[in-house]
Amino acid sequence: MPLVKLFTSPQLSKKVPLKSLQSAMCKIWGTTPSTTKLMVFEASSWTTHPYDEDVYVDIRAKATPSRTRDLVLDNMGDIQKAFKEHGLVANVRLEVYDGPDYFHVPPPSSP
Repeated sequence: MPLVKLFTSPQLSKKVPLKSLQSAMCKIWGTTPSTTKLMVFEASSWTTHPYDEDVYVDIRAKATPSRTRDLVLDNMGDIQKAFKEHGLVANVRLEVYDGPDYFHVPPPSSP
């Protein structure tokens, strides 16, 4: 689960606890912080119908044989629970990709 984009509601007045949520997501998915990146984007506006969420969670994750539909749906529910523990309502979307079709070029290491 390498990329988690968090879009926050324009009405949200509290901070999103990234480190705590990253830890929760690593536990849920069995990943490490080095492969689980969270980013927050403050939305200037968005539509609220039919949902009235605090955070829209957009996840891109590698498709693996162990990530069955049922497991993914259960884990998405656990992500919503992790946000709820911080008083946040999350609308969670997850897209899986095939590993050979994924490319990543990280910045070079500092000397």
